[in-house]
Amino acid sequence: MNKRTLKLKEHGISGKRYKELCGFCEQYPEWLAELKYHTDTVKGQEITDMPIPPHNNSDKTGNLAVRRHELQEKCELIERTAKEADKELSQYIIKSVCFEVPVRYLQAVEEMPCSMATFYDKRRYFFFLLDKNRKT
Repeated sequence: MNKRTLKLKEHGISGKRYKELCGFCEQYPEWLAELKYHTDTVKGQEITDMPIPPHNNSDKTGNLAVRRHELQEKCELIERTAKEADKELSQYIIKSVCFEVPVRYLQAVEEMPCSMATFYDKRRYFFFLLDKNRKT
C-alpha cells in the first residue's frame, strides 16, 4: 500500500517521531475492541498446592480496571486531538490516521467536505497537536 509521507519538519516532528505517532494511532482500533469485548475477569479458579508468590498480583478485576482506564485515556487523547485539529473533519482524521482509510476513499465514498490539500493540512496539524499532547 502506498502511504503518503507527511512533511512535518516545519512542525518540529522528525521522521522517527512521526512513525511513532502513526504506530500509536494505528493501535486505536485494537484498543476500542479491547474496551468493547474484554470486560469480564471471571475465569475458572486455579487450585494448586503451590503458594501464591508475593509478586503475583491476583486482583484480576483491579488489573482489568487499570488496563481499561489506560486504554480509555489513550482513545480519548486521539479523539480529543482530532477534534482540536478540526471539529468538522475529526471523524475523517481518525479514519485516515487510525484505520488507514485512503483520502481518496474518504472523498469519493464518505463525501468528505474538503479538498485533499486542506485535509492533509489538517492531518499534519493533528500530528503536531498529538506530538505536543503526548509529551505532557
